[in-house]
Amino acid sequence: MEQCKIENMYDLKETIAAQLFQGVQYPWEVLSRISSFIIELGSTLDEAVFEKRGENIWVARSAVTAPTACLNGPLIIDEGAEIRHCAFVRGSAIVGRGAVVGNSTELKNVVLFNGVQVPHYNYVGDSILGYKSHMGAGSITSNVKSDKTLVVVKNGTEQIETGLKKFGAMLGDHVEVGCNSVLNPGTVIGRNTNIYPLSMVRGVISGGSIYKNKNEIAQKQGV
Repeated sequence: MEQCKIENMYDLKETIAAQLFQGVQYPWEVLSRISSFIIELGSTLDEAVFEKRGENIWVARSAVTAPTACLNGPLIIDEGAEIRHCAFVRGSAIVGRGAVVGNSTELKNVVLFNGVQVPHYNYVGDSILGYKSHMGAGSITSNVKSDKTLVVVKNGTEQIETGLKKFGAMLGDHVEVGCNSVLNPGTVIGRNTNIYPLSMVRGVISGGSIYKNKNEIAQKQGV
């Protein structure tokens, strides 16, 4: 599954968490390490740039956080990010530079690269969202299978057993997810792909494509 490899999904220059991805092939391999990585990185951050707001919570002084937002650690919010009214960060989250976490959006065990937008009623759990990816209003990552079995990444006849019970979605750079879409456990979406609104997505979706439904996926021209 060459297209699922980190170097084919993400520009690591666009995250404060670049070191988290070193030494692994696939992005979901870092999910179990996010919490400890935040604690380790947080202790090295420049106090002139980042304010420590509680146990294992570091917020850039240039970030804007609504007084009604709930912030739990371990957590790093990078420069220029915006955490809006009633956002709920459950912990183990890295919010990238200039990212937006919006009204009633919930984050848990995630890495949001720089410029990511999850601005309206989103749930993002056990997931990684690449540079300038965007989730439309009401779209969510479903991170546990209904039968509670371990998540397998599937691409046609290819399969990778992840060994993970909780695995939401891996979104490459510049992915657009339409409103009220559900990304099922183990979804991997390649760079520069658009997902139609109201979609139910599972498996590996190639980069540079337009996902209309599971039987209708068009390739973008010139991508």
